Amino acid sequence: MGEFELIRQYFMPLAGLRGSHSVVVGPGDDCAVQKVPSGSDLVFSIDTLVEGVHFPLNYRPDYLAWRTLAVAASDLAAMGADPACFTLALTLPEVNEPWLRDFTLGLGQAAESFGLALAGGDTTRGPLTLSVQVHGFVEQGSAICRSGARPGDLIVVSGALGDAGAALGYLESQSPTADEQFVLERYHHPEPRLTLGVALRHLATAAIDISDGLLADLNHILEASTVGASIKRARVPVSPALTRLKGNAAIDYALHSGDDYELCATIPKSSWANAPTLLKQQLTVIGVIESSPGLRLDGADVKSGSGAVGFDHFRRKA
Repeated sequence: MGEFELIRQYFMPLAGLRGSHSVVVGPGDDCAVQKVPSGSDLVFSIDTLVEGVHFPLNYRPDYLAWRTLAVAASDLAAMGADPACFTLALTLPEVNEPWLRDFTLGLGQAAESFGLALAGGDTTRGPLTLSVQVHGFVEQGSAICRSGARPGDLIVVSGALGDAGAALGYLESQSPTADEQFVLERYHHPEPRLTLGVALRHLATAAIDISDGLLADLNHILEASTVGASIKRARVPVSPALTRLKGNAAIDYALHSGDDYELCATIPKSSWANAPTLLKQQLTVIGVIESSPGLRLDGADVKSGSGAVGFDHFRRKA
């Protein structure tokens, strides 16, 4: 099978999925053409995943497809954007049709779930690598950035943290327990908080998705906003499954491990007090933004060597 037949058979069907209303010209031309609605800003982000670095060798293709699009869509959620479309650059070692069938099945399911249509892309031969660029829209001037946090803002997170990080220890399990299966599902099928992100658009002063770990990603907000923060360990939400699996160490996974793709946001106290109950039920207050620089956990400074710096592809190991 040649490159163009591969695209026609496996990827063209994804062009007409939900979210394609803004795509004027989709796959099959030199460029995609997208119409930006009046009064809107275009928000876009790109992520690259490499086999053996971002996902395991011989990882299930349907899982890989879902994770690839979810990782990228989570950035839209953090900005409060309505999802629109995506492009995919796929590098394959060879044309493996059973692999492609499973991959595009998972990709189609994810695209439908997230409201993203395939607008175009590229295929080439080489080590298995995927690059996805996602596009979304926000009302002009309303994108949630990392730089808006102010002293007195509450720090909130969605969902429970640490499950996906713990799942790495069970990826090779042949008969996982119910709790192991729970955290594995959180790793295989992360759910970008797109609806929640839109709801936070006129409420949050800053936001980020938790990809590298809570402490690391919160620190990005603090640096961009030139503020500090204090959080309480006991307030960080952890799932019952993770607690049963890891005991007292569960909180360490919640603080340091990545791949949860939950949201961390800052919200003024007055706005939080008046926020809809349904929104509050999706979030947990874990701390407060302070004027003094630095990140403090239970009153103690979080040092850069403690894991708060997050993952860096180019940092040398000690």
